[in-house]
Amino acid sequence: MSLLPRPEVQSLIPSTHGGLNYAELEELGITPEEVLDFSANLNPFGPPPAVVESLSQADIAQYPDSEATRLRRALAEALGLSTSNILVGNGSTELIRLAALAYFSPGDRVLIITPTFSEYEIACRIAGASIVEQRLLPEKGFQLEVNETNELIQRHRPRGIFITNPNNPTGRYLSRADLEKILDSSRESLLILDEAYLTFVDNPWSSLDMVERGNLLVLRSMTKDYALAGLRLGYGVARENIIDALSRVRPPWNVNAVAQQAGIIALNEEEYVKQCQAKIKEAKEYLVAELSQLNLPPMSSEASFFLVKVDNSSEFRRRLLEQKMLVRDCTSFGLPGYVRIAPRTLPECQRLIEAVKRIRG
Repeated sequence: MSLLPRPEVQSLIPSTHGGLNYAELEELGITPEEVLDFSANLNPFGPPPAVVESLSQADIAQYPDSEATRLRRALAEALGLSTSNILVGNGSTELIRLAALAYFSPGDRVLIITPTFSEYEIACRIAGASIVEQRLLPEKGFQLEVNETNELIQRHRPRGIFITNPNNPTGRYLSRADLEKILDSSRESLLILDEAYLTFVDNPWSSLDMVERGNLLVLRSMTKDYALAGLRLGYGVARENIIDALSRVRPPWNVNAVAQQAGIIALNEEEYVKQCQAKIKEAKEYLVAELSQLNLPPMSSEASFFLVKVDNSSEFRRRLLEQKMLVRDCTSFGLPGYVRIAPRTLPECQRLIEAVKRIRG
C-alpha cells in the first residue's frame, strides 16, 4: 500500500493563476513570445534598465545572505522603519505560507474576504485551519461591507484574517477608516493585509504606521511594481514579535542573490515607476472607454486592472488566445462570466480592442 500524505494535503486542489500556460500554448502551436499577456497584473514596461544592468553583479557562486541584510536595510530606509520590522520573502506568496505555518493550527478559523487570491485558502488548508468566507457581491459593486466583516469577527473569533487591498480580482480599494474599524475589531486575530497591487492605485494611503497598533502583517510585492516576477521578491512589515515568529519558520537562503541585488537597485528607481504609472493609467482609460463602446463596460475599480462581464468567460478567453491575446478567466475566483484585464502599453491595448472586435463579429 502506498504511503499517503496528511489528509489536509491529500484534499488540496491546486490553485489557478494568471500568466502564460506553456503547455496550453504548445497545444495551440503558439510560442510564448507571440502572446500579449493581459491576464497578469504586472508593470508592462519591464524592469528598470538599471536593475537589468545590475543582475550580473550578484555573486551566484556563494550562498545568498540568508537574512537579506542589505535589502532589508534599503527597505527600512525607504519606508522609515526598523529592519526588525521587515522580513523579505521569495515573493509575497511565501510570506503567506509562513504566516499560516507560524500562526494557524488544525481547528483554527480564518476569515477570508472573497473573491481573492486563492493561495490564502491553500495556506490555511495546509495548516489544517477552516475557512470563514465573506463574499463580495457584483450587485453591490464588489464593495466590502465592513459592518458585516466585524460581525463575522465577533461571531467566529478567527485566528487570522486575509484582506487584499486593492482587492484582486475586483480592483476595489478599502479606505483607511474602514481598515481601522476592522483592525480595532480583530485584536485577537492576525490581520494579514496584502498590498501586492498598491502601486497600481491612483491615490494610495499608507498602512505602515498601523503595524504597532495591533496584530497586523502588511505584505507587499516588488515583482509587480518593478516587473521582477521571474525573480520572485516580496516583503512583510509587522511588529518585531510577528517578524520573529515568521523568521523562525522561514527556510534558510529563501531569497536568492540575484533577487536581493535587483531589489536593492529597484528601490532607487521610483521615478521610473511613476512614469510607468502614468502610462498605465492612460492605457486603462483607453480600455475602459473602448470596451464600454463595445457594450462590455468594465466594473468600477480603483486599481489599474478591472473585471468585465462577458457571456462565456472561458470561451471569451479561448477565442482571444487564438488571437494571441490572453485575459484572465475569473471562473477560478468563483466568478464565471467575468474576465480580468490588466492594461499593457497603449499600442498593445489597441491591438487587444481590435481582437475583441474580431471575436465579437
